[in-house]
Amino acid sequence: MPQYEDVLTLSYDFLKELIPTLAKFPRDQKFLLADRMQSLVHDVLDDFIAAYYTKDKAEKMARLKPVNVKLERLRFAVRLSHDLKLLNNQKYGVISTKINEIGGSLGNWLKYLEGKK
Repeated sequence: MPQYEDVLTLSYDFLKELIPTLAKFPRDQKFLLADRMQSLVHDVLDDFIAAYYTKDKAEKMARLKPVNVKLERLRFAVRLSHDLKLLNNQKYGVISTKINEIGGSLGNWLKYLEGKK
């Protein structure tokens, strides 16, 4: 399943790029909004790793389905950061694109698993 290793790499690289951006948040939001965003990305990566190493397809799907909700929560946190002027338009666009890319890879993985029931 090398194509699903890509979603692991995408998520890891996204987290690696996001951390320095979140470190620049002002103190009043660094320990609230930035920590929440970082935790969500960590959770997504953890869920992908757990699903990748799970053998049973039903269990794999059960691990992956809640990731959509986490990605949606992350989208709203990123949007809030942009609305509060913590992220400029360019950063907001880059981050949103990467989240959508990860979501698309997740959707493809779930479709693959559903087709193989």
